[in-house]
Amino acid sequence: MVEQSSHKTANDTPSAGILPASHWAHPDDEPSAAGNDDTSSLYTSDSFSSTTSVASSLRRFRSLHGRTYHSEIGNAVSWTPNDQKHIEMLDLMHATCLTAIHEKLFLAPLDTEKLKSVLDVGTGAGHWAIDMGDLYPNAEVIGTDITPMQPSWVPPNVSFQIDDANLEWTFSDNRFDFVHLRFLVGCITDWNAFYREAFRCTKPGGWIEHFEAYVHWYDDAEPIPEGSTLDIYNKAFSEAGKKAGRTFDVLPDDIQKKGMEAAGFVDIQVKDIKIPFGPWPEDAHEKELGLLAKAYTLADLEGWLVFTFTEILGWEPEYTQVFIAHVRKEINNPKRKLSFRYRVVYGRKPETS
Repeated sequence: MVEQSSHKTANDTPSAGILPASHWAHPDDEPSAAGNDDTSSLYTSDSFSSTTSVASSLRRFRSLHGRTYHSEIGNAVSWTPNDQKHIEMLDLMHATCLTAIHEKLFLAPLDTEKLKSVLDVGTGAGHWAIDMGDLYPNAEVIGTDITPMQPSWVPPNVSFQIDDANLEWTFSDNRFDFVHLRFLVGCITDWNAFYREAFRCTKPGGWIEHFEAYVHWYDDAEPIPEGSTLDIYNKAFSEAGKKAGRTFDVLPDDIQKKGMEAAGFVDIQVKDIKIPFGPWPEDAHEKELGLLAKAYTLADLEGWLVFTFTEILGWEPEYTQVFIAHVRKEINNPKRKLSFRYRVVYGRKPETS
């Protein structure tokens, strides 16, 4: 767990390579509306529910710059919103993930005829867990997350629980045939402890799979210039992870494979996936993937950036909105051939002797 970091003001000296917020004071286009800044308010939402009993305090979401985030109660922190706008974006992102691995829900070589119990950690809006429950009706599928943003109408074999994956997991040893993890960058405080819990809860012979993203832009057309908007974007997330103690650099630091190995998993396989941004690839599949990636990114660009820049890096909200406008302009530049990266790593828990 990580307590909320204290904020720097926008006038504090930035880290090396990151320009101060005042640099972004003059946008080339109008920023999106920031909404009302009601940082301190909490309200009860009936829009999100789960199949488990959740204390009412966990349903009191935090309001920040017109968006809602995980409850301020407790120490668990989420850097992305949990409101309807972000949930709709997550639907597009789920479609992108399926397309990236050719309409599969996983890559691990599961014996699906014997699949009885599945855990989805960091389930978000529950898209993967629900699809998994539909596809394997004889398997129990449990999704966990720190915030109640999942639907109430789900397959009968699917349920959701509110849980902080940074703490000791609430499940018994050797509980699941398959443990699935997706998009946990910026969320985990101790990756080795996290994978040890996953190992403990996986049945002997069972599998773990971790589908992760790297919050970093690449350009096939030309190198991203030092000090440019996208260069600042890349460096900012890396710096924010260091400040918060919850790294965004899972891929470059090879955390998935190293963490699984240290926990005791074997037969580990790694698949890197280049995700084009926009329709620039010639290949039909890559073009479809690029269109989906662009759609989900632009569907809630603000949701990806506001918390990280204001609450972790200490930027003032108005400068953050101006920077978002610059980012939107850059990634919509038709001359660019942008991409980012996904990585899927899976491994097996050894059979007991």
